[in-house]
Amino acid sequence: MDNKKVWFVTGASKGLGRSLVKQLLQKGYKVAATSRSIDDLRQVATTADFLPLSVDLKNEASVQAAVAETIKHFGRIDVLVNNAGYGQIGSLEETSDAEARANFDVNVFGLLNVTRSIVPHMRAQQSGHIFNISSIGGFTGNFPGFGIYCATKFAVDGLTESLAAEVAPFGIQATIVSPGYFRTDFLSSGSLSVPANQIAAYQSVRDSQHLHQQEINGNQPGDPEKAVAALIDVAEAPKAPLHLFLGEDAYQMAYQKIAAIEGDLEQWKAVTTGTAFVA
Repeated sequence: MDNKKVWFVTGASKGLGRSLVKQLLQKGYKVAATSRSIDDLRQVATTADFLPLSVDLKNEASVQAAVAETIKHFGRIDVLVNNAGYGQIGSLEETSDAEARANFDVNVFGLLNVTRSIVPHMRAQQSGHIFNISSIGGFTGNFPGFGIYCATKFAVDGLTESLAAEVAPFGIQATIVSPGYFRTDFLSSGSLSVPANQIAAYQSVRDSQHLHQQEINGNQPGDPEKAVAALIDVAEAPKAPLHLFLGEDAYQMAYQKIAAIEGDLEQWKAVTTGTAFVA
């Protein structure tokens, strides 16, 4: 194991990001970590191998400055973990344009800002690994009230698949990480936004909101420490997977989606395949 690798982790002040940074430092890696609050990051660790960076992911200049500081401090970046993001709950009808765009700005365009800034360094060194933290909600959207959030994560899945193909010739790997429910603060008010103008008719959405905030929150089956340990192990594998599902619940939901697609394909095969020109 090469413990000299330099990791760049976004959204590192809480949740999976915080757990990941702590484990990496314990294992001897060097870590640059970002958050909106530098004070929150300074509570994560105080060691020479840890570089806390206050970054606005929506501001490309802020991201580029953080990447430049990391290169200056550590000399390279070997592993990027695009972890920063937040949840948006609310039906598609009641979620405003501004609320939807704000979620995309962080979960998708913030991720792209970081990726665009770091890939040139990885390409120059002909090596690197990019982990984009998605969600099982980026593979199946069957969650009432999470349409916008799922849309951001579906976008992350799609762009990561293309990214993996684009950067493979440069010795760079890319992995989509799709966690199920892990016991972090993701479902707390600080990480889950609700629409300002809710519509009473969407009872299924209100039920889902209550379920996630009041019942699932604090009772998630996944252990975040085991999740980040698995991610570190994958980073050391010679050939990493493009799709990494984490959690038994994610495993089961992924297969349910695959079975549903297979069912639609076979039921409507004649329609699907009957659309070619006839000579």
